[in-house]
Amino acid sequence: MKVTIVTRAILVAGLATGFLVSKEVKAQTTDSTTQATSVVVQQVPAAMQEAPKKKAWYDRISLRGYAQVRYNRLLETNPNLKCDQCDKSLGEGGGLFLRRGRLIFSGDVSDRLSIYIQPDFASSPSSNALHFFQLRDAYFDVSLDRQKVYRFRVGQSKIPYGFENLQSSSNRLALDRNDGLNSAIANERDLGIFFYWTPETAQERFKLLTDAGLKGSGNYGVFGIGIYNGQTANRPEANNTQHVVTRLSYPLLVGSKQIIEPGIQAYTGKYVVTPDQLSSGVSVAEKYLEEGFTDQRIAASLVVYPQPFGFQAEYNVGRGPEFNPETNAIEVKNLKGGYAQAMYRKEVGSQVLIPFVKVQHYEGGKKHERDAPSYSVYETEIGVEWLVHKSVELTADYSIGDRTIRNAQNFNNSQHGSRLRLQAQFNF
Repeated sequence: MKVTIVTRAILVAGLATGFLVSKEVKAQTTDSTTQATSVVVQQVPAAMQEAPKKKAWYDRISLRGYAQVRYNRLLETNPNLKCDQCDKSLGEGGGLFLRRGRLIFSGDVSDRLSIYIQPDFASSPSSNALHFFQLRDAYFDVSLDRQKVYRFRVGQSKIPYGFENLQSSSNRLALDRNDGLNSAIANERDLGIFFYWTPETAQERFKLLTDAGLKGSGNYGVFGIGIYNGQTANRPEANNTQHVVTRLSYPLLVGSKQIIEPGIQAYTGKYVVTPDQLSSGVSVAEKYLEEGFTDQRIAASLVVYPQPFGFQAEYNVGRGPEFNPETNAIEVKNLKGGYAQAMYRKEVGSQVLIPFVKVQHYEGGKKHERDAPSYSVYETEIGVEWLVHKSVELTADYSIGDRTIRNAQNFNNSQHGSRLRLQAQFNF
């Protein structure tokens, strides 16, 4: 009996000891496994970690565009009231018209280089030649600092002369630019090299004005200066001298949100009226054929952005080539002209309405047209832009115009009339 009790005691003690040993071994094993696991957890990410993939240059390029479809002949009173430098579908023979069809490739290729390339699939060199593919912009911005305060622009781009000339047609209220300043540079562009200085505060305001739909012009610097060929976009240089242009403009913050942008700009150069621009019998002095005509202007601008009321005005004076009907010759003559525009911006839910009134006047030559004809222009426009959606804009523009053109074909062609013009713009 005693043996049995002792045996059982030994057995229980042995089992207990075995259990404790087993538990200790298991604990050690678990601790070892945990440590190993911990090592694995710490080491695996380091082994599997990859260097961040560098973004390729083509991943930084964005694509956007817009198109404009117009009809200009509602309530038309004079089908002979036309404007060669304006809309080619004005007047007799004009129907539905694709005014713009543009794609814009842009982006920062690196911290110091940006590109902007814009072709147009709806260029119209004349009223009977539509929808030609043509290069509008192809320029490259080289920044001297990461903040892009100092930069050079090289290539074909807008010439920094006049606010409305710099304003994209996708942002402009009136359907065409004013004759006074736009007669300086047809299509607003040329090949050149420009230096722009834009402090960071001004950069932010320029971007805000465009992004907020306040009809900004974009960033063309607070100060700009440069040289360009002078024969306008997509035309070769015709003499050995370049035009020189400079512009000073600053977006001033008045109060808590109102921005006012005054500006002044000027250019000088020699413009050649090439043989393809001359009619038979029109006289041009030999020195003008070789060196070109004096082409100089200075302009002042004032823009009060619509918040909700807005105002915009520009005026320029200068001299350039102009047809003289008395001598049947092209001569250097004085010119002057500009415009004033009032507008009101009203948000209606997610939509925006901007009614506007614009008046303009110009007296002078148009060097880009055949024989550099002499113009007298008076025009009033009353319209409204309706932003239905960020991708769709509708504009109605009732214009009353009085245009007198003096050229070799018609010494005094005076036309007066009115019409209602309609445009649908698609942003994509």
